[in-house]
Amino acid sequence: MTTFAVLLAAGGGTRFHGDSHKLLALLHGRPVISYAIAALEEAGFDEIGIVTGSVDLDAVIPSGITHLANPNWAEGQATSLTVAVEFAKANGHDVLMVGLGDQPFVSADTWRRVARVGTLPIATASFEGQRCPPVRLDRSVWDLLPRDGDEGARVVMRAHPELVEVVVCEGRSKDIDTVEDLLDI
Repeated sequence: MTTFAVLLAAGGGTRFHGDSHKLLALLHGRPVISYAIAALEEAGFDEIGIVTGSVDLDAVIPSGITHLANPNWAEGQATSLTVAVEFAKANGHDVLMVGLGDQPFVSADTWRRVARVGTLPIATASFEGQRCPPVRLDRSVWDLLPRDGDEGARVVMRAHPELVEVVVCEGRSKDIDTVEDLLDI
């Protein structure tokens, strides 16, 4: 069984009114997305990828990470998830781990904890009672995922709670959506 872990990083970041795209904004001297990438690399999956779209991230994507372009990024997050699922299918992966590029505080340990849970076909992290990525999706649920719109696995988790296992995690899941989010750190 192999796992493809991916960061969704294609969105426009329209609520962030800084000098750069939110993923490239500096947090303690490094681009926001670099923290998510480092945690994903440290977690040690079979293959790692990043779905991009609205902004060029080539300068911050290390070699060895699969770069997946989403030309339909403006149509919503589900299109990025579809790009990741199609890649995972085409490359024979059994599990898809999905996270967000704007979550710099999700640790490698969190990624590993969610990945290790295998009782149900979907597992999601929970921080202080709030469900959020990363999410583990077994191949058996990939065809249930939406292909358009601005929601991904949440749609399936709401419709099929019996398929979902919640993994209580330590730390923070805060994502960076606004300049104020960076100042609150």
